[in-house]
Amino acid sequence: MKETKAWRISGFLGIVIIVICLALAAASFFSTNAILGIVLIIIAALLGSGITIVQPNQASVIMFFGHYMGSIRESGLFLTLPLSSKRTVTLRVRNFNSQMLKVNDIEGNPIEIAAVVVFKVIDSAKATFDVDNYSEFVEIQSETAIRHIASKYPYDTFENVQTTLRGNAPEVSDELQRELQDRLNVAGVDVIETRLTHLAYSTEVAQAMLQRQQASAIISARKKIVEGAVGMAQEAIEQLEKDNVVELDDERKINMINNLMVAIVSDKGTQPVINTGSLY
Repeated sequence: MKETKAWRISGFLGIVIIVICLALAAASFFSTNAILGIVLIIIAALLGSGITIVQPNQASVIMFFGHYMGSIRESGLFLTLPLSSKRTVTLRVRNFNSQMLKVNDIEGNPIEIAAVVVFKVIDSAKATFDVDNYSEFVEIQSETAIRHIASKYPYDTFENVQTTLRGNAPEVSDELQRELQDRLNVAGVDVIETRLTHLAYSTEVAQAMLQRQQASAIISARKKIVEGAVGMAQEAIEQLEKDNVVELDDERKINMINNLMVAIVSDKGTQPVINTGSLY
């Protein structure tokens, strides 16, 4: 099913025609021509059944005895096919806020996730005839797509080697929009935007996952500190040798590196120990 334009003329012109028919019918009755008057009244009634009003950003779907005859998208007063039924479909931009869903991410961790979907109908025929109720269809498919996307990625990681729900929210939202658009094409709906509105670990594992995050953060920070300390110690020894300040054998280099590493890596302030003798 695809949207087409329905036959219509100006509703004001239709009202004028109806008024003329009624006037002629009245004149026929006065001239004792009752049959012509009855025919004109029937014609006026048939034309009156085709009068329809279309509001801005709405579409009127015209059906004639079970057959789709087209849609009227322009706002105003129109005269269309007599004895036809009309169904109004809104073309306005709408929001759908999903409920907070509990889903397992790709690592099996239970999380809570919710999203907002901004959409509008672009094909009134598909929205009317290809799905039972396009609003409910959008809601169900949105929640299905949210669950699917949430199960494809981990909630978070400190390795920075893959897409995560928390760290790559814009990319996840874009993928959700593309998947949801594929699902809603059958309903003639255009997905304008999707955004995650809630993302957190489930309450039953939130404390444990927080401790895990803290441990991972500490390990990552320690790794950076050690890498920096090694670089600083190496630069210090190279600078001393380059400026010929002192000549260091391997044992003294090891001792110096050890002291620098302890001083840089230690959580607490270190106390210097002055050696007045010799290492040997």
